[in-house]
Amino acid sequence: MAAVDGKEIRVFKNGRQFSAWLGLTPRQHSSGGRTRLGRISLRGNVYLRTLLIQGARSTLQSAINTEPARASRLQRWIIELYGRKGYYKTLVAIANKHARILWAMLAKDERYDTSAWQRHPLNQPLLPGNT
Repeated sequence: MAAVDGKEIRVFKNGRQFSAWLGLTPRQHSSGGRTRLGRISLRGNVYLRTLLIQGARSTLQSAINTEPARASRLQRWIIELYGRKGYYKTLVAIANKHARILWAMLAKDERYDTSAWQRHPLNQPLLPGNT
């Protein structure tokens, strides 16, 4: 079974818990049904978080340099987020998304599949008469 920094990956209930443990999600200061998010906590494994941020830089540059007509759904999301939030917040958001993907792969003991997005229901062509 996969372990991260000596911790079993299945200790985390979901990808958000894993991402929070790494320090890639905002600290919550919530009470009374009102959600208030603070700054990024910067807890957890510094080296792994640094690698995820570096990978996010590469992903952001790739998305920016891709022609809009050829951009994937993830690349379009990244470009829109970059336009709204700026460079550094976009990096953390991408690293957060990568951490959650990493958790899902390790928790389900799966390999990365580059063509998985093509089998997703949203990417299936519409059949005649099914509009």
